[in-house]
Amino acid sequence: MRIGLLAEGGYPYPNGDAGPWCDRLVHGLGQHEFDVYALSTSERQEADGRLPLPPQVRRVRTAPLWDTADDGVAYGRRARRRFAEHYADLAAALCVPGPADHAGDPTGRSALEEDRFASALYGLAELARDEGGLPGALRSDTAVRALERACRAPGAQRAAREARVPELLDVAARLERALRPLSLDWYEDDGLDAVDLCHATSGGSAALPGLLARYFAGVPLLVTEYGVRLRAHYLTDPAAPPATRSLLAAFHGRLATETYRRAALITPGDAHARRWQERCGADRAKLRTVHPGLDAAPFAEAARSPECADPRTLVWVGRIEPGKDLVSLLHAFAEIRRAEPGTRLRIVGAPDGADGAAYLAHCRNLAAQLFPDEAEGPHAVGDNPVSFEQTGGPGLPQRADAYAAGALVVLSSVVEGFPTGLVEAMLCGRPTVSTDAGAVVEAIGGTGLVVPPRNPRALAEACVALLRDPERRARLGAAARARALELFTVEQNIAAFHGIYLEILARTPVRRVLLDGTGEPLPFAAPAEAHIPGHWTGPAAWLAARSGPRWATPGTAARTTTAATTVGEVAG
Repeated sequence: MRIGLLAEGGYPYPNGDAGPWCDRLVHGLGQHEFDVYALSTSERQEADGRLPLPPQVRRVRTAPLWDTADDGVAYGRRARRRFAEHYADLAAALCVPGPADHAGDPTGRSALEEDRFASALYGLAELARDEGGLPGALRSDTAVRALERACRAPGAQRAAREARVPELLDVAARLERALRPLSLDWYEDDGLDAVDLCHATSGGSAALPGLLARYFAGVPLLVTEYGVRLRAHYLTDPAAPPATRSLLAAFHGRLATETYRRAALITPGDAHARRWQERCGADRAKLRTVHPGLDAAPFAEAARSPECADPRTLVWVGRIEPGKDLVSLLHAFAEIRRAEPGTRLRIVGAPDGADGAAYLAHCRNLAAQLFPDEAEGPHAVGDNPVSFEQTGGPGLPQRADAYAAGALVVLSSVVEGFPTGLVEAMLCGRPTVSTDAGAVVEAIGGTGLVVPPRNPRALAEACVALLRDPERRARLGAAARARALELFTVEQNIAAFHGIYLEILARTPVRRVLLDGTGEPLPFAAPAEAHIPGHWTGPAAWLAARSGPRWATPGTAARTTTAATTVGEVAG
């Protein structure tokens, strides 16, 4: 089977969110071929290079979303008119209330607006294919004026009506970047039209190429979201003006709805993501929860020697940012120190961007205020019980070493998706104390303690209870490792996606037929699972491609020999 793997800001780059699990997936499914189509999100990401790719990766095609594109395309009068009509419809769909505001609306207004957005989106895609690109048009005065008219139209949302010119210019620029996949040359000439399945590793712009491959060539689309892109949008750029946030949220919401509506299957990583997807219109019948898979081998040594952990050390491991709420953790640790004076806290992680660096500095200052250095004498150096560290140094070469250093792993987040760090701690056989955020409860089950977010006292009480009960810690740690090995290994993840690939292909009619040198269908060109009986399996369905040539239909005496096919073109 030939898979078109679609990523934004992840694989094959080493520093993306979806990079690790995509790498494990590609390496684990060696029986399939992969074409990787990647959207890079920064110049630094491209400069850092790519991960080593296995031989089953047939090709890699990339496109930037971070630069200022200049396609050099000049539209004629008809093309300008087509663009103005489609963009006006797109803008109008962003300014009216979204699907959540029409819940239970018997008039079907929301469905009409969703169709209007989809029609405008595909109309722009057809225009880009006919004319050679869209970036210049999307940044033009025509686009800004259409957006302004939509915001001022009767029935527009209040936030949209209050948009000023600088905000309209900002929104138009951001929409141009989000819609840049419409202008790519990935949909023909042995591109995405030649794959058997498009697998989008996130929503948003990464799913757009899959939508267009489905629209132009009938390629089925699978969407995997381990962090819902729409949810992430709501949590970013909080300082943006309300009009900007409203219009961009409307765009991402409409795009998510269209993606879920057209996808053959949707695989959320947890129930938390699943609820978001259902809220955006995903059909429950299309949803298959597939938990992220982790390699258990690096954590086996820590699990085999739990007695090596310091029984009076707490460990926090993760990416340092405000959503992790280390401030509450530090206040909780102050109470823990009063109950258990010899306890230490090791915070292991690197800051995430400029905001993360500022937050780390704030937490360091808070730790210095809460726990002033206490020296044994006038000539001794004090020792703060809180340490801020990073993996990769002599003391903590790997993440597993961080978990192995403590008897208890703590998570204090107020915002969390799937808690990968907790699963790593579980694979190390460590008990956990966590806040109830995101998919925490789903991940740990009954193998750890859960407290409300932003409640330092509850967090401290739970930690003290486990610090004082080593037997309970041992029981919870063993149960946590057993649960992680059962549900969250890379082998489970790969097996699930292999079955999903076959399920989607079994439901999909063969879109093209491969012929040998004599003009006859090539044996085994289509996988056997594609011949499941159904309403589309008529006597000619497997011979005629979608909008195929006349010689591929039954009843024609002569057949034309096609060009020689490569190994990658033979499905299965």
